[in-house]
Amino acid sequence: MAEKATASDAELILKLYDLRREAEMRKARNWWLGFWPESVEDVMKVAGAIGTQENAWLRQVGGYWEMAASLVLHGALNKELFLEPGFCGEMFVTFSKVQPFLKELREKTNNAAIFANVEKLISSVEGGMERVKQTRERMLAFRKMAQAQKA
Repeated sequence: MAEKATASDAELILKLYDLRREAEMRKARNWWLGFWPESVEDVMKVAGAIGTQENAWLRQVGGYWEMAASLVLHGALNKELFLEPGFCGEMFVTFSKVQPFLKELREKTNNAAIFANVEKLISSVEGGMERVKQTRERMLAFRKMAQAQKA
């Protein structure tokens, strides 16, 4: 049986939400919405562009979701509350964009920790990886619609 969320859990969720509203974080989140990597090279290009705004945004959003997932994995935040789509749907969007290239990305960067907390959290729940797959498919459909409107 799942643990009941507490008022402290709710308070932490609201603090995490406030962090997402910070001006630079909003820019970083908007950039991620338009970031459509099609290969590990696309991710590596941004990851290797140290000092660029895109590199900072890649790290800022990835780091945010890694931190938030870590809070859940270590028991500081109720898992069921955190995984409500209204709060963490964006984590699934972000992860769905890098997940197809994650193994190769970790190898190329010699960093097994890239998105490790997010992956562990998502994998720990029934249907988590299926949700990632559905999110990726939905995002690809949105991308195609956006491209068709521009044409």
